[in-house]
Amino acid sequence: MPITIIAFGVILLLVLMIVFKVNGFIALIFVSAVVGVAEGMTPLAVIASIQKGVGGTLGGLALILGFGAMLGKLVSDTGAAQRVATTLIAAFGKQRVQWALMVTGLVVGLAMFYEIGFVLLLPLVFTVVAAARLPLLYVGVPMVAALSVTHCFLPPHPGPTAIAIIFGANLGTTLLYGMIITIPTVIIAGPVFSKFLKNFEKSPPEGLYNPKVFEDHEMPGFWTSIFAAVIPVILMAVAAVFELTTPKENVLRQFFEFVGNPAVALFISVVIAVFTLGLRNGRKMDDVMEMCSSSIGAIAMIVFIIAGGGAFKQVLVDSGVGDYIANMMKGSSLSPLLMCWTVAAMLRIALGSATVAAITTAGIVTPIIAITHADPALMVLAVGSGSVIASHVNDPGFWLFKGYFNLSVIETLKTWTVMETLISFLGLAGVLILNAIIH
Repeated sequence: MPITIIAFGVILLLVLMIVFKVNGFIALIFVSAVVGVAEGMTPLAVIASIQKGVGGTLGGLALILGFGAMLGKLVSDTGAAQRVATTLIAAFGKQRVQWALMVTGLVVGLAMFYEIGFVLLLPLVFTVVAAARLPLLYVGVPMVAALSVTHCFLPPHPGPTAIAIIFGANLGTTLLYGMIITIPTVIIAGPVFSKFLKNFEKSPPEGLYNPKVFEDHEMPGFWTSIFAAVIPVILMAVAAVFELTTPKENVLRQFFEFVGNPAVALFISVVIAVFTLGLRNGRKMDDVMEMCSSSIGAIAMIVFIIAGGGAFKQVLVDSGVGDYIANMMKGSSLSPLLMCWTVAAMLRIALGSATVAAITTAGIVTPIIAITHADPALMVLAVGSGSVIASHVNDPGFWLFKGYFNLSVIETLKTWTVMETLISFLGLAGVLILNAIIH
């Protein structure tokens, strides 16, 4: 019966979001309440569980999301992202321009949300297409693939970070494993895949977006720009290495565990970016702080959707469903990693939203970690892989790609949908291979 109730809850979530177009946060909270009552909890216990789930999820995530949004805004609005992109494109040259844009997408994608990075970098893609006379998709897909891959695998991006917190996974370890999977995935789904798209001859759409293009003197230097964007990843990666190689009593390990904590690493990065990208580049403190303030509005709904997923997870735990699922898994031969990926993939295809699919999956499969002793970091990456598969017409990202690349629906299915599915299967393969090597 508990499994039937969960299935009903997921179907109800799909109907609310797909048929009635209900906001993801509202739908998740409502479904959490319905499932909790159906599982035998009292209404007051359901409310308490939802509040605990929201608070517990955001307690570990609010600082990360807030500082991450501020860093992304500073990188964007000071011209640092444009400096990184233009410098790499100049250095790589026309023949390897795809690789330049792929690296740009990885660097920029670490510091900001997918949609923001996409809209920010597409004008640069249009500029390269015009100057080098290359096909639009051939040039643009490697950058888009890089942005999508960071969204799946790499903390401090909010998706993998939120799932890691729900699973209790070490963020530094998740980042290290994620980087190992990212490299082959982004190469195959980016430069390699885009070579098959030369027949899609499209011109950039006119008048769709008119961004601010910075003059050279307005932008910070290249190394300053790239340092500000990647310093949280450097700190987290160093912390993970020390955790894997040194004893807990080691003073250096304790220091890097502190500065490598995602919230601390991002805070340090924001402080550095305020001075190096802002004040030292001639901007006033009021202007720099306005960038930081305005960044929060852009992530508000994403934060609440993640909180809604946390509420759903907590209701499943408090109602005893978690123990029920765990007992079912005792006799199962199905790999927990494959199960995670499959559940996330099914929800992604049905819901459209990768974030909602990933967070809902995390709530459903969390009990499996304790009973199967699966690696929590690999579970995070399995869910992330499944959550991007087969993007189609119910995904806002589908329409974003279609509009900016001037494609028909069929062409978008042949390009964007195939690319996202490729990333999903490559991610799953990477997770299973890593699991075989590590365990």
